This record gives sequence, C-alpha cells and structure tokens, in this order.
Amino acid sequence: MKNFKFFIKYLKPYKGRITMSMIYVVISTIFSLFSVTMIVPFLGLLFDTRKMVDAPVPFSFSSDAIVTNFYYVLSEIIRNEGKIMALVVICIIIVILFLLKNIAIFLSQYYLAPVRNGIIQDMRQALYDKILDMPIHYFGKERKGDIMSKMNNDVNEIEFSIIRSLDLIFKSPINLIFFLAALIYISPILTLFVVVLLPLSGLAIGAIGTRLKMHSLKGQQKLGYLMAIIEETLGGIRVIKAFGAEGKVNKGFKEAGTEYTKIMNNVTRRQMLASPLSEFMGVLSLTLVMGFGGYLVLSGSGLSSDTFIGYLIVFTQILAPAKAISSAYYYVLKGLASIERVETILQAQNTIVEIENAKAINSFNHSIEFKIKEFRYDKDPILQDISLKIEKGKTVAIVGQSGSGKTTMVDLLPRFYDVTDGDILIDGIPVRELKMNDLRALIGYVNQEPILFNDSILNNIAFGIENPDFDKVVDAAKVANADEFIVKREDGYYNNVGDRGSRLSGGQRQRISIARAVMKNPPILILDEATSALDTESERQVQTALGNLMKNRTSIIIAHRLSTIVHADEIIVMNKGRIVERGKHEELIALDGYYNKLHNMQMFK
Repeated sequence: MKNFKFFIKYLKPYKGRITMSMIYVVISTIFSLFSVTMIVPFLGLLFDTRKMVDAPVPFSFSSDAIVTNFYYVLSEIIRNEGKIMALVVICIIIVILFLLKNIAIFLSQYYLAPVRNGIIQDMRQALYDKILDMPIHYFGKERKGDIMSKMNNDVNEIEFSIIRSLDLIFKSPINLIFFLAALIYISPILTLFVVVLLPLSGLAIGAIGTRLKMHSLKGQQKLGYLMAIIEETLGGIRVIKAFGAEGKVNKGFKEAGTEYTKIMNNVTRRQMLASPLSEFMGVLSLTLVMGFGGYLVLSGSGLSSDTFIGYLIVFTQILAPAKAISSAYYYVLKGLASIERVETILQAQNTIVEIENAKAINSFNHSIEFKIKEFRYDKDPILQDISLKIEKGKTVAIVGQSGSGKTTMVDLLPRFYDVTDGDILIDGIPVRELKMNDLRALIGYVNQEPILFNDSILNNIAFGIENPDFDKVVDAAKVANADEFIVKREDGYYNNVGDRGSRLSGGQRQRISIARAVMKNPPILILDEATSALDTESERQVQTALGNLMKNRTSIIIAHRLSTIVHADEIIVMNKGRIVERGKHEELIALDGYYNKLHNMQMFK
C-alpha cells in the first residue's frame, strides 16, 4: 500500500470537500436505509403480523423508541382512516425518502467533482515541475517517449482507475456499514452467518486480483516503450525514409504492439471478471441466507416471516456496495501500477541543487576560472586536469575531436552538471555557491541545433521574458541579421515557426536563436558549433550575426570549423578529456601538434 499512501497525499488539500461529500453519503445512506425498512411495517400491515400500538413512548434516538412511535402513528391511521390510507402514507414516505436520498447522492458527487479533477491537475503539475527541475543528465538516461507515457497515459490511467472510483471508495464502505448495522439489529444470528460469508467472497475476488497489478505494470511499461518508438520515429523520419528502413522500424513497432496487446488482454480479462464474479458470489450468498433464514422462520426460532422478508430486502442492498467495492478494488490495483511508474519520476533525486543561503550575482566583472581535477558521469572520467582562466571580454575557442569533452566542459559552467572534483568560479566565487537563476541569467546559449518552440517568431526571440517590448525584439532581430527575412513572412513577427521551427530554413532558425541570445543580453556567451550544420551562404549570414552578438561580451566558442575561430584570443585544444594545447592560431600552427593536424585535415578535405 506504499503507492496508495503516495496517492493519499494528493487528497489532503481537498479534505474539506471530501468531508462534505462523505457527510452527504451518510445522509443518503440513512434515507436509503429508512426507505427500505419501511417495507417491514408495510408487510406487517398487509399480513396482520404486527399488533396495534395503543400509546407512544417518550421520544429518544433509540431504535426501539423510534420504531414503537412509528407503529403507534400507523396504528392511529389504521384505526381512524383504515389500512388503505396507512398503505398510502407509507408509500408517500418511501417516495420522499428516495427523493431525499438521491438529492444527497447528487450533493456528495457535487463536492467530489473538484476533488477528482483537481487531483489529476495537481499530479500533472507536480510531474511537469519535476521535469523542469531535473538535471540534464536525467534525460540522457530516460527515454523521452517513456517519460511522455508516464505523464500522459499513466496519469490518465490513474484518473480512470482510481479517481473515478473515489465515489465507490468513499460511498460503498459507508453503505455497507450502515446496512450491516441494520441487519445486526433485525437478526444478529442471521447476520453472523452473513459476516462469515462476505469475507469468503472477498478472498475469492482477491485471489484473482493479486496478479492484476503486475500485469498492469508490465502493460504500462510496454506502452512507454511504444511511445518511445513513436517519438524516435517522428524525430528521425527523414533518416528512416532516406535509408529505406520503414519495414524494419515498422516490424519493431508491430512486435512491441503485439506484446502490449497480449498483456492488456490479460489485464482486461481479469478486470472484466470482477463484475460477474462478484455478482455470482452475491447470488450465492443471498441463496445461502435465504436457506438459513427460511430454516429459522420455519423452526420457530423467533424470526417472523415479514421480518425475514425485510431482512432479505436490506441484505440485497448490501450486495450493490459489496460488488462496487470489489470492482473498485480491481480498478485501484490497475491504477496502482501507474502510480508506481509516475512515482519513479516524482521520487527521482536531483543532484544539482542550490545550497542554502546561496549568493546572489547580478553582473560579471572579472573572469571565469575552470579548476577541474576530475569530472565523471558514472565510472569513467570524462574530464581531467582542466585549468583555464577566461578574462572578461575575451573570446576563447575550444576545439578537438568528437568525444574529447568540449561540450561537457562548457555545460559545467551553468551547472547542467556538477564537477566531481574541483571548482568552476565566476569572479572568484564557485558556481555551486551562487543562486541558480542568477548564474544562468549571466549566460546566453547558441547551439548547433537551434531549438525553437511551436510559437510565433516574436515569442521565440523573447523567450522567457514577460510582456516583451516589441521594438527591443525588432532590434535584437536586426543585430542577428534576421529582421530582413522576418518582415517578408506573412504576419511578420507574429508568424508561427511550426514544430521545432520546421517552417524556417536552417540558417533562419539559427538567426532566430541568435536573436534570442541578443534579447537576453547576457555578459557571457556560449556558442556550441553554431554554424557547423549550415551551408556556405547561411554560414556567412550567421557569422555576421554572431559577430554582432559577440561585441563587448565574454565568449566561449566550441568550434568544428577552425576557420571560424582564427581570431580568438585563445584557442584550447582538447583530447580525451584533457587540454593538450593552448594559444593563438599562429602559435598552435607553429607547434605542429594536435591543432595543426586538425587544421591540415580541414584544409585538404
């Protein structure tokens, strides 16, 4: 029940509404109980099995006093108006009680509706908050499709399986308790027989439900795998078509889909078994009660025929909540499997945390220092013995073969990762000691693959800025050499860029990305191979924009094309996670080492 405890915490903010709902459930149950027990005096009148009551007893909340006074009122109606009128009165009372019962049921569900919808909203928000809070390396370990499945399909399963069962979870036990109390009052001996039967029915239902959660968990995991395949297919559709791999990826998806279908068939069959099984167990219990109760009536054991019939009517009212509880049990088990998957996200530990009493920083004044003894993701070190100081206003380029640690090193500056051993300092303060938002506000990014959002050009340029000034957005676009193509598009700056900027060319996307960095106006700029994926004409336009962007800023450039960084103040050459050479372009060429080798390889391509 650990997973259910996790769910309970989402109920706490709604305890007031839940309390009101349960109050109305109790009221509806009382009305239902009284409307059903009206059958007993009706039968007593019809068959003359009850003696007339000649005088009332003092009023009290005891059942004996209420029953005696009620029979006195009926007796008075029979004496004065006749049995037909008494029968009409009972029928009217039953109708009124049923009306009040259904009004109370509506009110209980009225208060429960915001609980059902609010919990799902809270859970989705908690998941989204967690996703935004988690460090970059978390998303390298987890499949995006599986994360999406947990946030969408698993939450929907929780809504369908558990949230929709809330009224059953709250209502059915209360109904069961009240009706069972009535049965005990009517016939303790017969009720003892019932109390033995009901747990046996529960054991039969529980035996089938034990494997339901396990199968549901497997099903949700497989669905997450399917979502991951879909996400990868959408992201790599060009490659799939270019290599004629449609058949291969389709075969993999079909196999995973077939396996998922088999698992869900087992889940559905077990779930669908709940209703007929509980109904059969109910009928079996009713038959046994009829047999034992009939024996008590015929043997003269103090149970009258009309009381026995009334007992059976009340007992049939127990079957509905008992059946509802068994159905809710199956749904909850199925939902708990999804809670377990959702919990893997919410319980994930974020190792990149802001320390208590972190220091505020609003400007960059002197230098950035990398003093990294070692950094590792898991076991093997990625970076070792990195010592680098970047003065304010300088441009430093980092080059090296793929996998040499260039991007990893730069990602340590905004604390996308934390150094395993060593420090990175801004103006002499370790970045671990700075407020996270302040630190990242100092840094602007332009990546190799420009990441745009399915929104207008204006909102992409002013990303993260509330109520941006339109003129400043235009100024940023002009600096990025982007205004010219923007104004030619339909709706101009309000033109939607499409999914991931699909309606723009590569060079246009990159210039929008540069305009976004200009709009942020950071003192520190990181360019991660910002032109390596562009054609010659686009590269020329983007380089012009980058030149404008880098003016009066401290820039760190991760470069693939050495021709773009020949004028850097210092070039750092990396190999296997270490700095192997450093200096200006001419100095490194003269060394005739790693850099010269890279330079020659590009010159003679």
